[in-house]
Amino acid sequence: MSLFDPHVERHLIADDGEVIIDEVRKHWASNVFAALEMAAAVPVLFLLAWLPSPLYWLPFFLALFLVIHGGWRILGRRMDRFVITNMRVFRVHGILSQRIATMPIARILDISVHVPILGRIFNYGHFIFESAAQDQGLREIRFVAAPNQRGLTIQRVIQRAGLRGGGGRPTTEERRSEPARISRERAERARAEQAALDERARAREEWDRAQVARGGGDAGGGGRGDTREPITEPVPVQVTAPQGHRGWISTHDERQQAARSAAPTDGDGGSDRNDTAEMPWWRSSN
Repeated sequence: MSLFDPHVERHLIADDGEVIIDEVRKHWASNVFAALEMAAAVPVLFLLAWLPSPLYWLPFFLALFLVIHGGWRILGRRMDRFVITNMRVFRVHGILSQRIATMPIARILDISVHVPILGRIFNYGHFIFESAAQDQGLREIRFVAAPNQRGLTIQRVIQRAGLRGGGGRPTTEERRSEPARISRERAERARAEQAALDERARAREEWDRAQVARGGGDAGGGGRGDTREPITEPVPVQVTAPQGHRGWISTHDERQQAARSAAPTDGDGGSDRNDTAEMPWWRSSN
């Protein structure tokens, strides 16, 4: 019945991606004493056969109290839920007034599982949480069905959250999915490389078409252009020296010619040749 359902999904942080991993109900063994209490109302009613009629109200109200009290306890066990999510663990309990106790995964230091003798027979146990807080509202969860499987579930959530062992060991599902993940990554890399090659070939084709169009325009539209890449040759660089400079090495005749061109000319347009400037050494005595 929805009236007696705690509706734990209303307490999830859906905006941050919180999801329910496991929702634990109380084991049926927790209702044994409540059921015995309700069953005790039947022998109490048998007292009506021995009590006088003025005292009939006493066993009647006593039986009614036992039934109501036992039923209230069973309803309380039904409304008590322990929830494991990917971010925290929390407990919702209460019939008229609802109470919530929560503990983040990061604050769980240790989990102790106590399985009594009857629990080993009927498959139930008790959880004891050790957290970093001094006073926590969630410490002991009693009558948990399949306690070993629930304990492994909490440990798996902690390992996936990367809170122990430097990120935790990969689970069986993760190890099985590892080859598929590697294959997907290789396929993605191959597609990316093929896309790069296709893009390069497309750019090459566009360049060839541009060269063909350029060659056709130069020939007046009648010839076919050369589709090969133009071979560019290095252009020789000519270093020009200043005017009148012939380099650092010159011959004797070149120096004489430069001296004659620099000598001043006479009035009739002839040049004044000074032979003494270039007179050999053996005529210097005359």
